Amino acid sequence: MMMIYTSEKDQVMPVLEHGSSSVSGQTVCVTGAGGFIASWIVKLLLDRGYTVKGTVRNPGDPKNAHLKELDGAKERLTLWKADLLDYEGLKAAINGCAGVFHTASPVTDDPEQMVEPAVSGTKNVIMAAAEARVRRVVFTSSIGAVYMDPNRNPDVVVDESCWSDLDFCKNTKNWYCYGKVAAEQAAWEASKEKGVDMVVVNPSLVMGPLLQPTVNASIIHILKYLTGSVKTYANSIQAYVHVRDVALAHILIFETLSASGRYLCAESMLHRGDVVEILLNFFPEYPIPIKLSFFF
Repeated sequence: MMMIYTSEKDQVMPVLEHGSSSVSGQTVCVTGAGGFIASWIVKLLLDRGYTVKGTVRNPGDPKNAHLKELDGAKERLTLWKADLLDYEGLKAAINGCAGVFHTASPVTDDPEQMVEPAVSGTKNVIMAAAEARVRRVVFTSSIGAVYMDPNRNPDVVVDESCWSDLDFCKNTKNWYCYGKVAAEQAAWEASKEKGVDMVVVNPSLVMGPLLQPTVNASIIHILKYLTGSVKTYANSIQAYVHVRDVALAHILIFETLSASGRYLCAESMLHRGDVVEILLNFFPEYPIPIKLSFFF
């Protein structure tokens, strides 16, 4: 069982696969519903009896077909055309919902395509949620918005009070982390201004089976070791979490009225060497690197 930790309230919230809730069965919206984490959120929401309105750029695109094949989708899932910058589309999808799971976010190394759409899109979702008077917004952020700070004392425990340093992210051209910080901070600002109850999930590197037909960015982290595109592995460690646990964490946070603030979501800490060893055991025929590199 994966646990969600928050030192601020000194509590541990277990993610359970089953259980009753006074809010299950209501209508909720999932933005970017065709994505890796979002698809699992949609699946588990349907499994728990929710009616789901999912936003996608093109409901008729074959890449979203997997959503329509989920159990309960025929009866309780509708796909709505909207992107992050389409306020009216988002407003139409969120109207009538008890909650919003905001997972949609661009993932790119291009700052113009990453930062502005993420920030403006997040503000649009919060404003639409405020107009619809939803009970809660669960916002998908990232560990990338938490740990990137070279000025933090290495002996300091990284918890939900920590933030990545924007200047450091910008100077190192880490636009993913920069965008995650900027979007989450914009979400907190907008939710406070609009009086929206928002809770944030900050998952570490998310792994697990794909429901969608396309490979996502986090899976490429593993795929690169199988394709021979890298010849060495880095002398570093990484926190990992299963995608199903992340999806369950989102739902638990929505259903738990006392939940608040930010929740770091992680299951295992692995050295890159451990990852390589696991892959070698499962796929010995692949060109998996066995040499250590001291360059990150």
